[in-house]
Amino acid sequence: MAAAVKQTVSNIMDKIHGTPEGTGLREPSLEEFQQLRQKYTDAGQGQVFAFVDELKPDEKTRLFHQLSDFDPNRISHLADVALNPPKSDETQASLEPLPDVALASILDSDPKDIQRWYDEGLKQVADNKVAVVLMAGGQGTRLGSSAPKGCFDIGLPSHKSLFQIQAERITKLQSLAQKVSGKEKSVIPWYVMTSGPTRKPTEEFFQQNNYFGLDKSNVFIFEQGVLPCISNEGKILMESKSKAAVAPDGNGGIYQALVTSGVREDMRKRGIQHIHAYCVDNCLVRVADPVFIGFASSLDVDIATKVVRKRDATESVGLILQKNGKPDVVEYSEIDKETAEARDPKQPDVLKFRAANIVNHYYSFRFLESIETWSHKLPHHVARKKIPCIDPETGDALKPEKPNGIKLEQFVFDVFPMTPLDKFASIEVRREDEFSPLKNAKGTGVDDADTSKRDVMKQGQRWIEKAGGIVVTEDESAGVEVSPLISYGGEGLEFLKGREMKAPAIIEKED
Repeated sequence: MAAAVKQTVSNIMDKIHGTPEGTGLREPSLEEFQQLRQKYTDAGQGQVFAFVDELKPDEKTRLFHQLSDFDPNRISHLADVALNPPKSDETQASLEPLPDVALASILDSDPKDIQRWYDEGLKQVADNKVAVVLMAGGQGTRLGSSAPKGCFDIGLPSHKSLFQIQAERITKLQSLAQKVSGKEKSVIPWYVMTSGPTRKPTEEFFQQNNYFGLDKSNVFIFEQGVLPCISNEGKILMESKSKAAVAPDGNGGIYQALVTSGVREDMRKRGIQHIHAYCVDNCLVRVADPVFIGFASSLDVDIATKVVRKRDATESVGLILQKNGKPDVVEYSEIDKETAEARDPKQPDVLKFRAANIVNHYYSFRFLESIETWSHKLPHHVARKKIPCIDPETGDALKPEKPNGIKLEQFVFDVFPMTPLDKFASIEVRREDEFSPLKNAKGTGVDDADTSKRDVMKQGQRWIEKAGGIVVTEDESAGVEVSPLISYGGEGLEFLKGREMKAPAIIEKED
């Protein structure tokens, strides 16, 4: 009854304020509409209103609100820079590994240092100073699914989705922090960044699964921004007569989205000081990893990254290093063979440039507080695409057979060179323990559901065997799934000492 009354009042208010029925948007005045149209015309983008006289009131309202979200002068400037890039400096870039003071490695660090970082990180969690930002804007199209990638079941015995696995790691870490600190409650807020196509299904998936046991008030689902798609002539393309063609602004859009969504303000109110950000497709990710948090906070840096050791000189991965004296990510295609094969003079058995980027980052909150001062300096990268649109002259739908325009996006690591070298650090972790991305369709054999499942199961087997358990297996790809609710990183499995189990198996509770 209350809901019905509320809806009735809403409908009445919509009519009072001129909101077209069903749009949920305020209808602009004629003057507002004309002002916006003039703004686009002055910026050389007046074609977006080419068919406005044919639109129904609700279509005009939607077009008005969509175009109001963009600055046409900025879009025209970005298009001009993208289509007519300045000549690059031909000077050979100077590449060096990060300074030793900014580096650490789980592979060869003193165990006492690792324990110290863990203890410090767990203390920060217990003090409610750690938050997690998940980049989850991608759909599972390449996996054969139209659902958000985080909803994907990689085939574990439990059939848990990526979202559930990560949510349960948060739950377990909160429990570990409470136990160690003796505090009544430790909270790690989870901020899930979606895109336009994935926001609603992500929200519905979380609701249907009761937020995987997490308190709903500590899960914040928000949306990254979009930018208009641009023709090869620098004009905004129209998807239809009443809608501009848009595309997500890349994972680098996270910075503006943290501000515009209210996430940063929520962090501020909670007293958050340390943020862990990562991509949803890594089934081995250690969410809010205490070692990582403790490492970064002990160095008092603004940005830290996790890396894995490059397998060999030819592996196609971006590398985290110093470029012209600044922290940066350099793609494998930008590095010549001699540089790729160079050996570390201090450790001749390993590559000099081996820090493979896995998009797993730490940020200090003070750094996020400064977003407005540097976000406008982030570059936009060009992706030439076949973009469905309408003919600007006739309004007929076009489905191009070759790239007819560009999508503009920012990369999350574009901010690295803006960070002082003494405020940037990197820690190397074991690939088999922390990095197994889900990129390809099942059966591909590389970074697919089968490899993700295998890596989770083999990790569980290693944990159990280290705890004194016995795993009997006839299949190399088999193993044991250990529920994150039982163990976050291999701890607490002493109850399995001497116990024998046949793989594949699953450990969901202590018994």
